[in-house]
Amino acid sequence: MKKKLLLMTALLLTAALLSSCAYLPYIGIDPTAGTTGTATTAETSDTTGDTVTISREEYERYKKLDSVLEVMDIVNAEYYEDVDETTMIRGAMSGVLSSTGDYYTFYYSPEEYEELWEDDEGEYAGIGIQISSSYVTGISKVSRVFEGSPAQAADVHRGDILYKVEDMYVTAYNIEDAVDIMRGTPGTSVHVVFLRGEEQVEMDIVRATVSVNRVDSMMLAEGVGYIYLYDFAGDCATEFTTAANTLVEQGARGIIIDLRDNGGGWVRDADTIADLFTDEGVLCYLEYKSGERYYYYTTDGKLDVELVVLVNENSASSSEILTGCLKDRTDATIVGVTTYGKGIVQSVVDLGENGGMQLTIAQYYTPNGNAVHKTGITPDVEIALP
Repeated sequence: MKKKLLLMTALLLTAALLSSCAYLPYIGIDPTAGTTGTATTAETSDTTGDTVTISREEYERYKKLDSVLEVMDIVNAEYYEDVDETTMIRGAMSGVLSSTGDYYTFYYSPEEYEELWEDDEGEYAGIGIQISSSYVTGISKVSRVFEGSPAQAADVHRGDILYKVEDMYVTAYNIEDAVDIMRGTPGTSVHVVFLRGEEQVEMDIVRATVSVNRVDSMMLAEGVGYIYLYDFAGDCATEFTTAANTLVEQGARGIIIDLRDNGGGWVRDADTIADLFTDEGVLCYLEYKSGERYYYYTTDGKLDVELVVLVNENSASSSEILTGCLKDRTDATIVGVTTYGKGIVQSVVDLGENGGMQLTIAQYYTPNGNAVHKTGITPDVEIALP
């Protein structure tokens, strides 16, 4: 019984997290988003030796998990190989999160959780591609090939469909597993198959250490600057701020912000970037399950430049937060096609030695109160750009 209570306590950690995180004002993205939080299990009212006294309410919660523990007991007794109990508990945590049916709510194993923060730091060992996945079509496409990467050397093209990695066929639903396979020790190779139009392209690509830049910028013509923002992660806000200020110093009277294929990232970065082009006001606001709202604000001190924002069907999450703010509060012209429509935000919670979890906690709205989720943002000038 004592062992069962310990296992129940571990499983109830997930329930406690789910109940406490829904009201945290910490948000991020898909994928890779949020801030770290902690939660605790219910305290016992009395402990004496091997006896634990708990309230009726706590007892009823434990009782609901008895069937899960029964399954674990059956596995321990009857499965043909030994299964680590920690692995089973982590599997139960994953099951609780996947039961929401939300693509953006899921469990990170300790290894996946560590990789999440490696991604944010901007350096990893792999082949050097960025993937954009659609849960509507199930397709995963190459949205970026990093400069100087093994993928560039192998002639991988932006727009290629990632079809197969080693023996695994790739969809939007197992893309994380595919990414795990493509990563590894520098100098080792991985077999990857892409679809390029009607052609099937097979490659053996040698892994290497890849450095990720978040921003590219240049002067396109006299008075016109251009900044391509690849994602909202790492030190992107610092890079973007430096690029914008440099362009203005070089005489830019207008700046084109390119958010095409930018799948989003940290909302704090969208806030910092919006702050460059707006005075004091609302960036966006979140609405939680309770109906409570949480507002993000920009401050005074905007750059005196005209803006054009380029978007496409893969511009999502923080890209839409930035676009929505600039559309509602500035004279920026939005050009392209309707954005993806990811108008929900996630919190990432640290589960200690059990890894972490990502949980959708709220829906967000533009400063004018427009919902983005599943509708996207319609450009001022609709045109499909290559």
